[in-house]
Amino acid sequence: MAPFQLTRRQLILMAGGASAFTLLGCNPRKQTMVTLYTFGDSVLDCGRYNEFGVHPGQLLVQNDDRLFPEFKGKDLASRGSARLEHRARDGATVAGLPSQMQGLQVNGKAVALITVGGNDLLHGLIQDTGAGMTTFANALNTFVQQLPIRPVLLASVYDPTLGDDSRNFLGVEAAIARKNLQRMNTSIQDIASRYGQFVDLHAHFLKGDPSWFTATIEPSLRGASEVRRAFLPQVMAQV
Repeated sequence: MAPFQLTRRQLILMAGGASAFTLLGCNPRKQTMVTLYTFGDSVLDCGRYNEFGVHPGQLLVQNDDRLFPEFKGKDLASRGSARLEHRARDGATVAGLPSQMQGLQVNGKAVALITVGGNDLLHGLIQDTGAGMTTFANALNTFVQQLPIRPVLLASVYDPTLGDDSRNFLGVEAAIARKNLQRMNTSIQDIASRYGQFVDLHAHFLKGDPSWFTATIEPSLRGASEVRRAFLPQVMAQV
């Protein structure tokens, strides 16, 4: 059998065709839609706490270059087609996570972000002696296990006092509060290691300052961007 050879004309036509596909947006990699899902509490649903209505999920999908020029080109949209399905709700506790899954239909490439636990602490776990924290961990484990999205990026709970006992607003001895925050974050990290990846929001926010917060405990505009910063490397590693 004679060896297969392409003429110069055929090579030019093939190259032209490939270029046309690229120009028409037919690059398969570029056309793979990535959906970012947010679940949890006001750490991800903090738009009402700043004048621009900005929250971390929006910034991860498409940065606001006017507000945050440092992050220009550092978002999912810069890599191809991306969309946000925002399900996190301000005030949510671990018991409310299953309701955020209602009607969930996952098609194609997806990444899930979860922030939860802060409100559970405020509702009593901050002074828990054992059983309540176990219940929290079991409920979170069940939710993540049943969530039909992988990878899952699960964040620790930050400390709005920035490690400063003089900023304690809880009416609970600071040593007790910090111990229970640590217990919760250890549980979250254990669950993340089973089903996905851990994002250490607690450690990141300890590097911050009071401007990262508003209304004592909520992420400010700067705080929303810093939540984004903490998630960004692991989110971008998925595309």
